[in-house]
Amino acid sequence: MNLEPYLPIILFILVAVGVGVAPQILGFLAGPHRPDAAKNSPYECGFEAFEDARMKFDVRYYLVAILFILFDLEIAFLFPWAVSLREIGPAGFWAMMIFLGILVVGFAYEWKKGALDWE
Repeated sequence: MNLEPYLPIILFILVAVGVGVAPQILGFLAGPHRPDAAKNSPYECGFEAFEDARMKFDVRYYLVAILFILFDLEIAFLFPWAVSLREIGPAGFWAMMIFLGILVVGFAYEWKKGALDWE
């Protein structure tokens, strides 16, 4: 069994682990250890926490977050498409226009239903 082709991968993993772990160990060993009440207290906008961290959020917050992710992901498709537009030709152009048309129809539906209104 020849493991020589895997040597670069193993070295890459070892270097990545070393880069991630070495600064933490160095900071723990060389850093000052002077804890006090202010350093150990929870920080929330400069004043004491007044509510539970597990408070319930309005459903609209999650809806807007999901919509943001949905429309943000379309950018992930637009950049490679724009870069390779010359190679893919008219078929690729019209395929993306259909994709964007579906997104616009979905956006118009969300707008009409009031999903983007924050009251």
